[in-house]
Amino acid sequence: MDEKAQLNRQIKTVINILEKEYSNEITKGTLQLIYKRYKDGLKIIESNGDLKNINIIGGVRAYMDSYNDYQNPLLKELHKAEKSLEELI
Repeated sequence: MDEKAQLNRQIKTVINILEKEYSNEITKGTLQLIYKRYKDGLKIIESNGDLKNINIIGGVRAYMDSYNDYQNPLLKELHKAEKSLEELI
């Protein structure tokens, strides 16, 4: 699997987790910002846009600063997505 496809898959994984486990929280606050950035990132990938316009880096820190839940499995998935994007750009 190429790196762009891997990033696409990881972004979809994060979006699915947010929609399934945090459906009430993604309408406000930090989770809304993270969710919106991942949805926008997915649109950029699917339209073959410039990957440098994807703005997901910093989501892990934003989550930790807001929720102080360092053991949340969502953080692992956010980190994977950020790392994948950093490797591409």
